[in-house]
Amino acid sequence: MGIYEQAKRLRGVQYDVRGANMVEAQRMEATGERILKLNIGNLAPFGFETPEAIVRSVVAHLPESEGYSDSRGIYSARTAVANYYQLDGIDVDVDQVWLGNGVSELIYMVLSALVNPGDEILVPAPDYPLWTAQVTLAGGTAVHYLCDESNDWNPDIADIESKVTDKTRAIVIINPNNPTGAVYERSVVQSMVDIARKHRLIVMADEIYEKIIFSGERVITATLTGADVLCLTFSGLSKAYRACGYRTGWMMASGPVSQAENLLEGLDLLANMRLCANVPAQHAIQTALGGHQSVAALCRPGGRFYDQLQLAHELLVKIPGVTCVPAKGALYLFPRLEPDVYHIEDDEAWALGLLKSQKILVSHGRGFNWPNPDHFRLVALPEAEVLVDAISRLGDYLATLR
Repeated sequence: MGIYEQAKRLRGVQYDVRGANMVEAQRMEATGERILKLNIGNLAPFGFETPEAIVRSVVAHLPESEGYSDSRGIYSARTAVANYYQLDGIDVDVDQVWLGNGVSELIYMVLSALVNPGDEILVPAPDYPLWTAQVTLAGGTAVHYLCDESNDWNPDIADIESKVTDKTRAIVIINPNNPTGAVYERSVVQSMVDIARKHRLIVMADEIYEKIIFSGERVITATLTGADVLCLTFSGLSKAYRACGYRTGWMMASGPVSQAENLLEGLDLLANMRLCANVPAQHAIQTALGGHQSVAALCRPGGRFYDQLQLAHELLVKIPGVTCVPAKGALYLFPRLEPDVYHIEDDEAWALGLLKSQKILVSHGRGFNWPNPDHFRLVALPEAEVLVDAISRLGDYLATLR
């Protein structure tokens, strides 16, 4: 170990989606090997281009994007976000919207403004691991409530209720869910909101995939929280608008915002400290939210999102000892490797074996804070022929372990 060490606050902070196995994949690529990266929902490498209207909007506004913007974001973009949620009947205006360099930055800022050492935040298991990592980095404790694989990965309401303590500050709802592909039933989301209301918790709704739904109902959590539950809604352009590299997202506060003035002042402080979000990309927001919603065609039969998730599921469940709940939304599947068929003690090592033998990079299930080494996340973005080949190679690897 060198004499220059990382800060102690990083202990326990993990983000295995881009962890040790990805480092090994990069090393392999540096030696000339070709790696199929199915670990991250990065759309551009798989042929999903940002809609032309959004690109034109950014280019057209480049001459006026050279200076800092308002730290909350440019007014027209924040207005577009407010108007978007007003169409769902949510009472929100422009002053309740903050723009950021992707949802990830806004999650960091909100948790930094909210969490004190020892505070607990309810986070789903499995989760998008950034939530757990950022809670930990902020000095809090991520308490994981279980999602029920036997019930289409809907959250276990009784488990959530049992894990609320006097230290609990907020509950995170990821719907549609990454990594499971679940689309929560309205009654389930309502039950989660009711728990927040009962215990005076903040609801943090990660809805980056709310336009990517194949079956089930689009539920905007803030429509259920009403005037008495503070709801912080996170979304952006990376997925539905295929603009991952633009790094632009938003956070919208609704409900009793007058009771959250101190918290939101803290968020403003952090926004001021980073000066502003990426200005050119902010100009994409108004065009994206107000224009033709091209993602709809991708999410119905014949569209690549829909067809590729269906194909990947069909191929996976043909492999002996692999089960998988079909995805109702998002871009992923979270298959189960039956423990009585595959005796896996370390799923990260299992994924490393797949990488080295088949040149396929996936994310292991415990990287999403799932408690057991019996799942992995598969990104279903490659075209059909690539998926067929990749899952065939996955099957060959698993055959050596049965």
